[in-house]
Amino acid sequence: MSYQALYRVWRPQRFDEVIGQQVITQTLKNAIVTHQTSHAYLFAGPRGTGKTSMAKIFAKAVNCRFAKDGEPCNECETCVSITAGTCPDVLEIDAASNNGVEEIRDIRDKVKYAPTEADFKVYIIDEVHMLSTGAFNALLKTLEEPPANVIFILATTEPQKIPATIISRTQRFDFRRIQPQDSYDRMVYILDEKKVDYDERALKVVAKAAEGGMRDALSILDQTLSFGDNEVTLENALLVTGSVTRELLTTYTEQVVAGSTKEALVTLQRMMDEGKDAGRFIEDLVGYARDLLLYKQAPELVQAAELGSLSDHFADFAKQVDSEVLYQMINELDDIQRQMRMTTHPDVYLEILTIKLAEIGRGIPASSSAVTPAAAAASSEVVTNLQREIQELKTALNQLQQSAKPTPTTTEKPKSARKPASTKQQPVNLAKVYPVLGEATRQSLSEVQEVWRDLMTTLEVTQRAVMHVSNPVAASATGIIVAFDYSFLYQKATSDQDLVDALENGLNRVLGKSLAVVFVPKEDWPSIRSDYLTQHKSELTHHEESAADPIAPAESEADNPTVTKAEELFGSDIVNVKPD
Repeated sequence: MSYQALYRVWRPQRFDEVIGQQVITQTLKNAIVTHQTSHAYLFAGPRGTGKTSMAKIFAKAVNCRFAKDGEPCNECETCVSITAGTCPDVLEIDAASNNGVEEIRDIRDKVKYAPTEADFKVYIIDEVHMLSTGAFNALLKTLEEPPANVIFILATTEPQKIPATIISRTQRFDFRRIQPQDSYDRMVYILDEKKVDYDERALKVVAKAAEGGMRDALSILDQTLSFGDNEVTLENALLVTGSVTRELLTTYTEQVVAGSTKEALVTLQRMMDEGKDAGRFIEDLVGYARDLLLYKQAPELVQAAELGSLSDHFADFAKQVDSEVLYQMINELDDIQRQMRMTTHPDVYLEILTIKLAEIGRGIPASSSAVTPAAAAASSEVVTNLQREIQELKTALNQLQQSAKPTPTTTEKPKSARKPASTKQQPVNLAKVYPVLGEATRQSLSEVQEVWRDLMTTLEVTQRAVMHVSNPVAASATGIIVAFDYSFLYQKATSDQDLVDALENGLNRVLGKSLAVVFVPKEDWPSIRSDYLTQHKSELTHHEESAADPIAPAESEADNPTVTKAEELFGSDIVNVKPD
């Protein structure tokens, strides 16, 4: 006979042989002894935890005429045929490949007939969550009105995909993950029965790598036996599972916690050269950090999880390392683990991870998100562009300051120095400025100034570089006036329609109203403001005089319409009235 895998040869044949599910086995045995079995059961839980094996044992136990204490005898004709899979009354169906409504309807039609050999017909439907909606509806009718001699056992790893109407008509048993100690004990029993030499540390590595699945543990053990020529050694177990020794994990963690980036990278490279799996290394590192955290609070839990293999050095290191450092390390490990799922270059991510963990060890706060190579390249490009723009602005500013620098013999600001520059730039559009001034109020300006900083954050980087030396100087219900400290930036902003659109759209979002944006040079703003007040002084004066007594004494400064308009535009706190 050809070789059979360990998990097939050592498959449980009695309830007592099922590992790690004592509550479920005891419940089912009691139900069989007291003849209180249900017509439908749902076995839910992770892979390799004994769901299908339990279903077959249950099928034997309810049909065995020589059962004792709820356990099948495994010797009678019925038990032997069920074990061999030849009993016509016990059918195992794979719902992954038989998920159509026709297959379930066929079952519904056949359940009406009495069993031919056994006392009960038992239908074991594996991976039942794969059934289609129509198939579930067809199965529901049978579960609602089942024949007296039929038992359904539904097994699944994803019970959340099963309709609630199906679950409510079954007795549900949730299989839990098998503890590493239980897996270890089972492997020791099997190897002792096979008379195979083994290293206890190797079995502990296999038990942890199985992640709660007994079938996975036996499969890994089978592979280790084949690799090691029917001998189980620690080195072979590490190579098969891709795991890292606890000593190497301790060395790596100590190096990153100490901030020794170079030494940690050398250790990482040594692990990669040994062929360690990158994904398994991240999982081992997460588990190691978790053990360090738990050891600070409950050492006995870590001792049990690690099967009593913790060293004194681990205990000392756990007491020394800061919990906050471990929290940040676990966050970074989680980020890298998600990003590595689709990459073909895991070594790059591990190197980035090592550098980041060493920075955390040195006290440098971790970033909110892991840096990918693409993001790093994009960030570098943005920084380069910003540096170039800043250098251009500095050069232009120096030239402007040199050209505007007064001569030693000049006692007042020379107006001629500004005129040549003003002739080269686009003139101020007074047709847009004056309407804003005509309706401008101090309240409108205050509203704009309050949101100005937030508005700047919505602009692009290059737009913010232009606007960072500008400020709103007047505002009305329909527009605002923005003054620039430097004429060349005013010129650049005036010719940039995208900038104007971005400002107007941003103001509409933050203020809830549409405002036209007008630019002016800061050096020309006082004259523009003064010219506007002078041109409209006669209109304001005429309006005031039409309502006043013609023989009234001369108006005071407080009643002067020009002063009143200026205070309305710019606020009384910044208006200073001086006599002619």
